[in-house]
Amino acid sequence: MTPTLVRQPLPHAGIAPRVDLCARARDWSEIQERMLVPLYEAVYERLEVGSGTRLLGLGCGSGLALLMAASRGAEVTGVECHSPERLALARERLLPETADARARTGARLVEGAPRDVAGARTTPYGLVTAFEPIGCLAGDSEGLAELLAEAIPLAGRGAAVVLAGWGPPERCATSSVLRVATRLADPLRSAAGWRPALRDDLEEVAHRAGLKPDGSGRVSCPFGYPGTEAAVRGLLSTGLFDAAIVATDQAQVEKELTEALHPHQRPDGTVWMPNVFRYLIARVP
Repeated sequence: MTPTLVRQPLPHAGIAPRVDLCARARDWSEIQERMLVPLYEAVYERLEVGSGTRLLGLGCGSGLALLMAASRGAEVTGVECHSPERLALARERLLPETADARARTGARLVEGAPRDVAGARTTPYGLVTAFEPIGCLAGDSEGLAELLAEAIPLAGRGAAVVLAGWGPPERCATSSVLRVATRLADPLRSAAGWRPALRDDLEEVAHRAGLKPDGSGRVSCPFGYPGTEAAVRGLLSTGLFDAAIVATDQAQVEKELTEALHPHQRPDGTVWMPNVFRYLIARVP
């Protein structure tokens, strides 16, 4: 069957090219999403996520972070408003085929916004996660602020809210590759311009949401791929290069992205880019 090509905004892009969204979501879940596993593990370990945890995941995507929390015994709810294709993959991961099995997992996935969860439960959430990293594109925290405004009323007093962001450029090898997106997207730079992560990005979002910072950390999240083809597919699946594809074309972006990856290619053909991501733990007053 020939895949249907449609236009649809992705989380990181204000302008979306014509892409196969099902293939894009599959690349995200099979290649790129696992790069953030150290971040998920560090947060869950620090907050002692377990059988007493009720977790609301914002922008849950294809559900790997939720799956990891559920494996620790947490009761998880995921909300995804940008990509029904990713959410369909999350359902495959988290929702078994039989009703009895679904009842045992306790997982719930919602296509929409946090407000669509509000009428379905009365017990407040003790942990809210927003693992989609900010601090890479200009204005990439605006949508997060809106999600938090809807999610915070669902959390109990003192509940932890976790925000994630890119680390400083000098500690993120992928930064040099992401600059390709800005250069090719010009003159659409205002729509998707790369910018270096700032020290207080996460704190500013928390402050606007009325949250009280309560600790932070940095986690090494290297991006490793078996070859440049997988690296290109994985990076494109983030949506960070969509404006560049609109301004040029898919082939041009893939060509220049491949060239930008050459310095990070090892003699055995694998691609390795060390990165540091930062997380902030804030509390609901």
